[in-house]
Amino acid sequence: MKFFVNFLSAFRIAAAFAIIPTMMFGLYWTTFILFVLAAVSDWFDGFLARKYNVCTKLGGVMDHIGDKLLVVNTLIMLSAMMPTWFIVVPVILMIARELYISGLREFLGTQKIEMPVPKARFSMGKIKTTLQMITITAFLLLFALTTLITETISEPIMQTMNILSYIGICGTWLALLASLWSATQYTFTFVQKLKQIKK
Repeated sequence: MKFFVNFLSAFRIAAAFAIIPTMMFGLYWTTFILFVLAAVSDWFDGFLARKYNVCTKLGGVMDHIGDKLLVVNTLIMLSAMMPTWFIVVPVILMIARELYISGLREFLGTQKIEMPVPKARFSMGKIKTTLQMITITAFLLLFALTTLITETISEPIMQTMNILSYIGICGTWLALLASLWSATQYTFTFVQKLKQIKK
């Protein structure tokens, strides 16, 4: 079971890189399916690791890398294909947030201190990730549906594309707000850890 859980994380890393050429060459349905499978594997490997108690440091690192690569790579490709400020700006800020948190973790790592997920009534980090997954899925499905556009495209498909567009745009900004909120929680945790170092 440990091998299978690590395999799912490795698959997510591979999918994160495979998404780049599939989007570049307009294979939008392939991109959509890859992302959905990778997103499902994210939940599935965590569930299996906890259920069968096969959590390992290597698995945790692979899971973290896979999650970040999947989201960041796809967001970069989407912003490159939709170069409008209301997509590019939140994407840049969300990626900057990931680099910022990684920097905080790396510094504490040099002090042999771990920075756990901030404890709260609900995890803003999980909400952020969920919003990002929903947003990206909506945009990728939107791109996939564009391949069906013809002179006689049906009204339901057009309506679906409009809805997906709204979900994608609104979801992007909601994900940004969750990202900034989560970054604030991590910052407070980081400050508390710094006090421990000074003592």
